[in-house]
Amino acid sequence: MRTLIIFIIAAGIAYSLVIGDGAYFLARGESALDFFDGRGSRVLGEQNTIEQPTMPFVTENRSLAAGFDPELRPYAPQLSIVTAHSSIILDVDSGKVLYERNAREERQIASLTKLFTATIVIERVPDLDELVTIDEEAVYAEGTRVGCPRSGFCNGERLKSGEQVTVRDLLKAALMNSANDAAIALGKHIGKTQAGFARIMNERAQELGLENSHFCTPSGLEPDGREHECYSSARDVALITAQALKYGILWDMMRTEKTYITSYDGKYTHEIFNTDELLGQLPNLIGTKTGFTPLAGYSLLAVASDQTENHRVIAVLLDDPYRWQSIRSMFDWSFQAIDWR
Repeated sequence: MRTLIIFIIAAGIAYSLVIGDGAYFLARGESALDFFDGRGSRVLGEQNTIEQPTMPFVTENRSLAAGFDPELRPYAPQLSIVTAHSSIILDVDSGKVLYERNAREERQIASLTKLFTATIVIERVPDLDELVTIDEEAVYAEGTRVGCPRSGFCNGERLKSGEQVTVRDLLKAALMNSANDAAIALGKHIGKTQAGFARIMNERAQELGLENSHFCTPSGLEPDGREHECYSSARDVALITAQALKYGILWDMMRTEKTYITSYDGKYTHEIFNTDELLGQLPNLIGTKTGFTPLAGYSLLAVASDQTENHRVIAVLLDDPYRWQSIRSMFDWSFQAIDWR
């Protein structure tokens, strides 16, 4: 009898934690529309959520992941990324928000913009071996460039005005080394001018349901005096990332540690390095993209899968000086605190 009483008490405690207030989002079955329609999210401890965006994520054909929904495990630890101004974790295949903090806040995102540029290029250029002619505007871009792996530090062959390089190779430079000249050249190849490409970006942003974004350049550099016009949000960057996951070739590039690109005439060869500090360090990493300007701060987007490789999550950090440590914490929490059922 004593054993039975102890069992009943324990069952009651477990019920209150899992079905009651301790797991509010599970018991209530709140829709993620509450998060993305501006009415506020249903948050566990004001940080951890499992919500669903208003528009579906574009995903690959992943039969093993089909039908799985993420659920927060009972007694799972809280996650709090306090060093980032904005952050979000999304489950790719269900489209549900696992965690968010200021995810709709409009901020500059710097070179995270280049993933959107690359996605539009892939969508609009059927032949990636198509040639792009480099012009002076691209060559004299500020910040990181081909041959200049860091702003103000050049130790390799730079792009030359009049040089012809394939779309494929410029994508590598833009995504791996975050080269502004490569992104500008790609944008102008499609939009004729940087402003013309920005119009294409903003039209595509509306189609994808990006509600807190306005793009000014293909590189993410903010034009002097117009910085306030150029912004996005952690939520919108996550949506861009989900769209980009449709194109595996982009992520193959982002996982490449080092490569060489050569001009069409073979006259110039450029060494390209990857800015990803997690390459070879994080199991099941799908790819990352870095971003930095003095106004935007240090930002990062990344995608990884669990050990089964059936479940992928997107993590985005805006303005976090500890971005590499924070992104590790976000993935660790995702794959320890969440069950896919």
